[in-house]
Amino acid sequence: MGFYTGRATFSRYRVKGHAPRSFTEEHLARLAEHAAGRQRLISGDGVEAGWSAGAHVLDVDFDFAKNVIDDQLYFCLRIDTMKLPSDLMRAYYAIDLAALSKDNPSGHASNLQKREAKESARDRLELEAKDGRYTKRKAIECIWDRKSNELLFGTTSVTQIERLMVLFKNTFGHSFEAVTAGKRAYSLAEVHNRTRNVDDASPSPFVPGLMPSEMAWAPDETSRDFVGNEFLLWLWYQCEDESAEFKLLDDSIATVFLARSLTLECPRGETGHETITHEGPTRLPEAMRAIQSGKLPRKCGMTLVRHDVQYEFTLHAESLSVGSAKIPAPEDEDDRAKLEARAQQLRDLIETLDLLFDAFGQVRFSGDWSKELAKMQKWLSREKRPTSN
Repeated sequence: MGFYTGRATFSRYRVKGHAPRSFTEEHLARLAEHAAGRQRLISGDGVEAGWSAGAHVLDVDFDFAKNVIDDQLYFCLRIDTMKLPSDLMRAYYAIDLAALSKDNPSGHASNLQKREAKESARDRLELEAKDGRYTKRKAIECIWDRKSNELLFGTTSVTQIERLMVLFKNTFGHSFEAVTAGKRAYSLAEVHNRTRNVDDASPSPFVPGLMPSEMAWAPDETSRDFVGNEFLLWLWYQCEDESAEFKLLDDSIATVFLARSLTLECPRGETGHETITHEGPTRLPEAMRAIQSGKLPRKCGMTLVRHDVQYEFTLHAESLSVGSAKIPAPEDEDDRAKLEARAQQLRDLIETLDLLFDAFGQVRFSGDWSKELAKMQKWLSREKRPTSN
């Protein structure tokens, strides 16, 4: 249960419609109805998707005590992929073909016998596969948080999101959308009455002459997810002296350290990407040279402290996904209390990230951005930089 123990990795999705007043046995019954191995969503590629209850990959026994924790509905998306072993297929084919052609006067198998041998080999493997011996199972954790009406999906990859969307809609009747940097900027702008500023935003020319008007990784011109890349670069600028403190909208203070890893990429798609691993990657000369050449951060390791609670994680720029978040272990001795405390810690981490992103937005989508941009351009030009990307 990575959400409730150990390190947590997740992408965020906003569930459309009203949040449930509470999670009940009916929600568990719906999960059970679409449980893996019972009523499954089978795609054209033969992959089967269903829900599991989370204790282990084969667990389909949904229970209120196990799956409803402090207004969070916990469950897993199980992906079953059957892959027939090619070496065994070849072996069965060779055996069947030899049996079929052993009496041929020519000593060679006919085309018909080859087809029959191939079909019999596959039939034999598929019969064996019915007991699951050739099925690879993977479970990805999910949390539907009633308080925020957000769905947390326990991966930063989007390869399984379509299966999650279809199965979630079939189960609960709700669709959802990703909480990306651009979408989050819009939602925060609505609170501060600055949506027009987000609409009018375009990629900032941090390095004049080298920054394109579009990002190679975001071909949709309506997307504002590039503000996630700018957010990480702004944090880098603020944390130049190792760390920085930010006063947040609720008057709390967040301290930020950029640490452990940094991935940068050319927004033109010309010079590729590079990943730097170091206790302070943004302080290395090669990291500065990379952004001076026009590269932008795609993800960065971060240590974040608020209310004397320290979190360590990797933040993905455009999706605002969180990777491998280390959250302090709850001090409660009771097992149930630990789970509920952990649920609140997840909320606190997300709240802190949102407040920090909002602190950036208050600068980025205001009249002060031109001054801030000029300071960042001066910061980036303080040393001789390369003349091309």
